[in-house]
Amino acid sequence: MLGFPAVNALAQQAPTEIFKCRSESGVVYTNDRRQAEKEKCEPVTARVNVAPSRPGAIRTPGFPRETTASSASARERQREVLERELVAEQQALKQAQQALSEQEAVRSGDERNYARVLERLQPYKDTVQNHEKNIQALQRELANLKN
Repeated sequence: MLGFPAVNALAQQAPTEIFKCRSESGVVYTNDRRQAEKEKCEPVTARVNVAPSRPGAIRTPGFPRETTASSASARERQREVLERELVAEQQALKQAQQALSEQEAVRSGDERNYARVLERLQPYKDTVQNHEKNIQALQRELANLKN
């Protein structure tokens, strides 16, 4: 991997020419000499050195840093939201389990074949399983927040 002095040396050896092209759509800048000659563009500058900046050299003014208090407040709000979702999901699981048990108790006359019973019950089982997975995921998220 090249260090910054090596990259800077390479950038100084290979200057880039920039051309300004005017067309119906507006002004376009390019560094492609063939395109510039074809479209009869004018050079903006004869030599431009392109080199990567050093890490940390670019500061982003205007972006506030997050304070410890605001971070804790955000985590607390997130925890509250996750706990509300967990309660709602647990209630939905109870309702889905109740609907499944009601459907298991019902057996119509055209379901002499047990495969038909299983086929009828499968959407209810899928719903219960989905709610159980959601509860597990919410509990994992809450456990990750406490760390």
